[in-house]
This record gives sequence, structure tokens and C-alpha cells, in this order.
Amino acid sequence: MRLLYSLAWSLALPFVILRLWLRGKQEPGYRQHIAERLGWYPLSRAQTKAQATIWVHAVSAGETRAAEPIVRALLKAYPEHRILLTHMTPTGRSTGQSLFANVADRVTQAFLPYDINWMIRRFLRHFSPTICILIETEVWPNLIAQCNAANIPVTLVNARLSERSLRKAQRLSALMLPAAQAIDYVAAQSGPDAERLLALGVRNLCITGNMKFDVSPPPLMAERGAKLRAYFGERPVFICASTREGEEPLILEAFTQLKLPRALLIITPRHPQRFDQVAAMLDQLQLRFVRRSTLDLDQDELPIPADTQVFLGDSMGEMYMYYAASDLAFVGGSLVSLGGHNLIEAFAMRRPVLTGPHTFNFSEITEQAIAAHCAQRASDAHDVMQRAQILLDDVATRNQMGAQAHAFFLQHQGATDRTMQAIAPFISSQHQD
Repeated sequence: MRLLYSLAWSLALPFVILRLWLRGKQEPGYRQHIAERLGWYPLSRAQTKAQATIWVHAVSAGETRAAEPIVRALLKAYPEHRILLTHMTPTGRSTGQSLFANVADRVTQAFLPYDINWMIRRFLRHFSPTICILIETEVWPNLIAQCNAANIPVTLVNARLSERSLRKAQRLSALMLPAAQAIDYVAAQSGPDAERLLALGVRNLCITGNMKFDVSPPPLMAERGAKLRAYFGERPVFICASTREGEEPLILEAFTQLKLPRALLIITPRHPQRFDQVAAMLDQLQLRFVRRSTLDLDQDELPIPADTQVFLGDSMGEMYMYYAASDLAFVGGSLVSLGGHNLIEAFAMRRPVLTGPHTFNFSEITEQAIAAHCAQRASDAHDVMQRAQILLDDVATRNQMGAQAHAFFLQHQGATDRTMQAIAPFISSQHQD
């Protein structure tokens, strides 16, 4: 089965590269470092024989932010090692550059090659890592097989697996079961995730919790958020964060129909290639809006007219700032059947959360948050806006939910330490040639 999988990858490669180039029209980062995606790396990045490398793979921006606590813990625990941080998306790479700018001398970034055997072998020979640490959901059959052949331990940390993903993997059990069984150790986010991973074939596993709870909000983001909030004036501010395609029309229709009194709506699309699409949508609906990209927050005054209805957050790496500037948050990916996004960043900023009906990617955390009275589930976009109106008008309830949200955030910390203990036996102190 893996032979057929490899053949399919090889046949599809020209079309994959074409798609990469086409995506680069909207997001130029996809046209950069293409050679790395094929397993070719500059000689300047070659590993020195005297320094061992710990390899952490975080596919996109969300996984990169989730990896921050463990990358910093690894840098501290293994001062003689370098960290190789790989990605599959430009947003993941740029997020890593921002997060680890102060330790750039010890953190090397690169794109991971496609899951084709010869490309993976070239990658492993070039960087010669002593361990592979995959973040959250990344199970690539050829990557795992090539690491096994090179005697490189493979661990999957902050691991999660939804029911839907399990069903998909089980339909490809001849391919996915051997890959799951070949992972040396898995640190799962929750009990249900652990049960599903065991059903997939994982053998060695423990439950460590979600490392995203260990991410500390940057103080600068809180300061900039407070400054931005001051420019919005006294009216309530409602953020719809990490929205996905198909959600903005639903949100904007409900927002205009309900006419939230005095409220300013912040929308932050999940992917940067959609910023202009959402701006065009706001123009078409004749909504008065301001784009974040047009503002310089270092100015003493900002041109945000009092009649502005929508603030378009067309920037990356500023989500904490947007939450700090808001009174209440809706977290996207949950009005359409995409499984939702994590609520943790909002909780870290003491913001109560509304979510839609589709949260299967974060089912346990979401249900726990609802039970802890720091989140509410809405049935659709109109229900989101109705609940928002109630909470924006009820300052006492909203503040209480915000306090409970922050307590929930603090209660779930500690996953990074537990993960470090779990994977420590697999990290070699000696560089492997």
C-alpha cells in the first residue's frame, strides 16, 4: 500500500508544484524556497558534526504557536543542541520567525519536503536530526518509515485526532495503521484523543494535555490591544476571530439584520490570502470599515471614524492584540463543518467565547469550557449575534465569564513539562552521523 501511495505522490508531483505556484499569486510565500519542498537545501544550512539537532515539525501557524512552549523548553534543557523547525505553509514559517527571532542563532527553519521517499532521505541526510517531534496531527507514512530506517525516533506530541479524522484514516488502514504503529511515542491532548489514537494503531502513548495553554500572551500585544481599544471609543467591541470561507457572509448578514447597538465588529480571517476577498465583501455590502493594514499603531491618533462598523484585522501574529481590544469573542471555523479552532488565546486574554455547532477538532476542550461557563455554543450565525447582543449588554455576566475563562486557562497549564518528561528518553545527547 505504501508503494502505491509513493507512486501516487510521484505522479501527482507536477500538479502539486503547479498548485503551489498558483497559490503563490495570492500568498507570495508559496513561491519561495520551493527547492526545500523537493529536498534540496543550501549548503550553508548543513549540520555541523559537533552539534546535535532536535527536529520539530509544525505544519502551519497554529501548530507553530502550539510548538512554542516545547521549543523553548528544549532550548533550555538541551543547550548543546540546535532546533530544526520545519513547516509546510508560509504562515507557519513566518510565525516561527516572529516567535523565535531572539534565538535565531539556535533555531533553523525550513520547509519539509513532500512525502516522497528520496526527498525525505535527502532531508534526513542534510540535517541529520537525532529525533523527530511531530506536532498535533502530522502522520506521514514515508516520513515515518524513512526515520525508522535511519534509526531516528519519531514522537507525536500535543496529539489530537477527531472522530472524523479517525474514520478517514481507518478507510486507509493498510497505509495508516503501519505508520501509526511505527511512531515511537505519542503524547495526546486528552482522553478521547488517546482512545482514538489507540484505535488507529498507536502503541506507546500517554496523556499530557494541550501545550497551547502554556503559551504566554506577549505583553506587547496586550499593550497594543489596549491602545487600539481606546481608539474604538466607548462602544462595545465584538470580534469574530479566525473566520473561514463561507462564514463571513453568514456573520455579516446576521450582524446587519440584528444591528447590534453601537457595537464595532472585528473580523480576522484565518488565512491571509482571503483578506482582500473579505474587504471586497464589505465593500459590496456597503459596510463602513477600516483595515488594520492601513494603520500605524505607533501614532498618537488613528483615523478610525466614529461611524466605522467593521474593523478588518488583515494582519498575522496579532491575535492577542485583537482579543485584548475586544469585549467578547466568536471563534471561527465552527459555523461551517470545519471543526473549529482553539479557544485558548481568547481565554488567555480573559475573553468569554461564543462558538458555532461544528467543533469536532476541539470537542473536549470546547465542552469543558462550556461546562465551566466561560463559553457558549450557538446554533448558527443569527444565534451568535443574538447571544453577542445579550452579553455585550450584560457587563456583569460578561466580566464573570471572562474571569472564569482565565481561570480555565490557568487550570489547564503544565502540558509542556509532562511532554518533556515523556519524550526525554528519546532525545540523544550525541549527534548521529
